Amino acid sequence: MEERGNILLVEDEENMHEALKLNLEMEGYTVTSAYTGTEGLKAVQNEYFDIIIMDIMLPEVDGITVTENIRLQHNDVPVLILSARNTGSDRVLGLKKGADDYLTKPFNLEELLLRVEKLVQKNKKLQDKETVGDIYEFGKSKVDFNAQQAVTWHGSQVELSKKEAMLLKLLIENKNKVVTREKILQMVWGYNVYPTTRTIDNFILNFRKYFEEDSRNPKHFHSVRGVGYKYVE
Repeated sequence: MEERGNILLVEDEENMHEALKLNLEMEGYTVTSAYTGTEGLKAVQNEYFDIIIMDIMLPEVDGITVTENIRLQHNDVPVLILSARNTGSDRVLGLKKGADDYLTKPFNLEELLLRVEKLVQKNKKLQDKETVGDIYEFGKSKVDFNAQQAVTWHGSQVELSKKEAMLLKLLIENKNKVVTREKILQMVWGYNVYPTTRTIDNFILNFRKYFEEDSRNPKHFHSVRGVGYKYVE
């Protein structure tokens, strides 16, 4: 069965949690469990998710605060909030703080699965950026993604590692936009493998060495503190 997406399920009520997890896994999703708001926040910092299903009433930190924190980290992962309270003000607050969708308990399982699928598909569409061909030229430099080679700004040839080529391509495909650390982890390192931010920083330093005439004042490869990295044409 194809991999349908990575879901973070934040729900403290054990029976509900197990039932949801089971049904989502039967639909082909990979599910990571969190039972408190704090665990949910921690999981988001360590891994890329296609969607988060989050209860409002959680121990330690409530679901709305968790959602707000995720958005403050510039992470736009879709959030579907579950609430036992069917009040308009709850719904409005949840959506205001950055939730994408809202379901009140008890809900119809089929409806939940449909909403999850819709949000995952919408998110994947948003992630598809313009593609770059096998050869890309900028300034005095040239990159051959297939051969994993590049010609640097001063004309010498360098071999790129597979990860360097993937990161370079990702940044170029999102030119002039900040690519978040989470997105880089997902696209270049894949799920569940977390290099430190320093690893990504070292890659960026290499790119500056290869492609910037003045690596201390880079024109093309920028780090955006606390958020991610950006390629400027």
